[in-house]
Amino acid sequence: MNNMREIKLEKVTLNIGTGGPGEKLDKALKLLRNITKSNPVITTTKKRIPTWGIRPGLQIGCKITLRGKKAEDLLRRLFEAKDRKLKSSYFDSQGNLSFGIHEYLDVPNVEYDPSIGIIGFETAVSLERPGFRIKKRKIMKRKIPDKHKITKEEAMEFIKNKYIITMDEEWQQAVIKKHMFNWRWNKLNGISSLNIMLQKKGQLAHH
Repeated sequence: MNNMREIKLEKVTLNIGTGGPGEKLDKALKLLRNITKSNPVITTTKKRIPTWGIRPGLQIGCKITLRGKKAEDLLRRLFEAKDRKLKSSYFDSQGNLSFGIHEYLDVPNVEYDPSIGIIGFETAVSLERPGFRIKKRKIMKRKIPDKHKITKEEAMEFIKNKYIITMDEEWQQAVIKKHMFNWRWNKLNGISSLNIMLQKKGQLAHH
């Protein structure tokens, strides 16, 4: 495989929305700290929506982002919490993956904390290829070419093979349809090539 086409894990982000500051936010911060052994940050609103009582700077939750080995180790534990089974609907068209953990007790090596109770969190997984940094750099920022982007199917194939994940039936059917399409296409191309060769041979014999 071309090294530039190789897919790898960029980051894993855990997020908990609390709707505002207070006890719920304190519990959320403590939970993310217990799961990741790192310090989360508080998320705040940037816009004002009077009908919802939202103003800029309002604390509405917390999140933490991990990269490298920490992200790899955490992601494997989160997949265990999902029984190593994922749905195709968890993946978007850009090759990113997101899913929820309803109860943190499902995550290996995380014990019940009475001061937190039973709450869940959202997980967002970002994948990348070499060269993706061009969309993030401050100077000469560029868009990722379409042919270099990670498709939904490529992301699912990567996650399935790297982390030994079982996908849902919808994805399995999509893969089967794709293989059938490729088989028919190759077969038609083979027949067309054979016909051209026979025609050329017939023209040579005629001359």
